[in-house]
Amino acid sequence: MTQADIKYGLAGVMTDDTAVSKVMPETNSLTYRGYAVEDLATQCRFEETAYLIWNGELPTASQLADFNAREVSLRGLTDDLIDVMRKFPKGAHPMATLRTAVSFLGLEDKEIEDHATDKLYDRALSLYAKIPQIVATDYRLRNGLEPIAPKADLPFSENFFHMCFGEVPAAETVKCFDTSMTLYAEHSFNASTFTARVVASSLSGIYSAVTGAIGSLKGPLHGGANEAVMYMLQEVGSAENAKAWMLDALATKKKIMGFGHRVYRSGDSRVPTMTDSFKAMVDIIGSDEAKMYWEMSRALDETMVSEKGIYPNLDFPAGPAYYLMGFEIPMFTPIFVMSRITGWTAHIMEQLGDNKLIRPLSNYTGPAQRDVTPIDKR
Repeated sequence: MTQADIKYGLAGVMTDDTAVSKVMPETNSLTYRGYAVEDLATQCRFEETAYLIWNGELPTASQLADFNAREVSLRGLTDDLIDVMRKFPKGAHPMATLRTAVSFLGLEDKEIEDHATDKLYDRALSLYAKIPQIVATDYRLRNGLEPIAPKADLPFSENFFHMCFGEVPAAETVKCFDTSMTLYAEHSFNASTFTARVVASSLSGIYSAVTGAIGSLKGPLHGGANEAVMYMLQEVGSAENAKAWMLDALATKKKIMGFGHRVYRSGDSRVPTMTDSFKAMVDIIGSDEAKMYWEMSRALDETMVSEKGIYPNLDFPAGPAYYLMGFEIPMFTPIFVMSRITGWTAHIMEQLGDNKLIRPLSNYTGPAQRDVTPIDKR
C-alpha cells in the first residue's frame, strides 16, 4: 500500500448509505430528508425538524401534537441523577458532565440490551426530552442555584430557557434559538455522527453511541468550535482591532476558529440564516457590546474572505448569538448536543437497521517483525 492509497482522516471516503441528510459541496447546500435546511429553519419549529429527521416526512398538525405530547411526557430527571450531578466538580466542562449524565441514563434503562427499532425510537425521544434538562440543571448547579423542573405547557425551546433562567424571553429571542436548533440538528457523516455509528455497529447500545458522540463533539475542531469562536472574539477585543488581529493571525499561522470546513469550500449554506439570527439578537439587545461583536465579526469575516478566500462556518455566527441570548460560553456545545441528538439517533437507528461492524484497516509503519532479546542480554 502506498501513501497515495491512504485517505488520511477518511477524507473523501464514502463508508455507507444514508437517507437522513445530504451535504452537497458543489452547491454548498444541505438537506434533511430532501428539504433545504434554511427553509426548515425559517419556516418550521425545531420540533417539526426533529420529527422529520426521525420519521422521514414533516408532520401534520395532529402528528406534531402527538409527538410533542410524547416529548413532554418523557421530560424529567430522576432524583438519583440530580443527586449525582450535585457531586460533579464545579470546574468540570459542561460537555464532560453531560457525557457522564447521559451514561447514567443508560444505567437507569432496564431494557438497555433490547435493540428493537421501536425501543431505539423511544430512547431517542427520551434523550431528546431529557438532555435539555441535564444541560440546564448543570448550569444552575455550577452557579450555586437550585434546578428548575420542566413545565409541561412550554414548547421545547421555551422550556429550555425556563429551566435555565426561570423565565422565557421574548418570542424573537426564542425564534433565534429555535433556528439554531434546526441548523445544528444533522450534518451527514461528521466526526461525532460517524463516532456514534462506529460504536452502534458493535451493538454496544444507543447510550454508548451517544456518549461517544458527545466525546467527539466536545473537541474544538468539531462542536467545541462555537465556544472557541466566542473566546476568539473576546481576545480580539474591538471592531477597530479586528482587521489587524486577523492579518497578524494569518501571518503567524495562528489557528482561527469558525472559518473553513472539510466539506464546504465556498460557503456553508447554514451561515446566512444563522447570521440573520445573530443580527436579530444584536438588535434585540441593542447594547454597545452587542453592536461591537457584530461589527467585529463582520470585519473578521471580510478580512478572511478577501485575504484567503475562506468562508465562515455555522459556528462563527452561532457563538456570539448564544452569548447574546445570555448563555455562558461553556454551554454552547451542550446546546449543540440538544439539537444534534436528533441526527445522531437517526443515524444510530439507520446503522442498526442493516448493521455491519465498522472496522477499517491501517497501514503499519513500525519495525518489521523481530525477535525478543532476553532482558539480561539487552
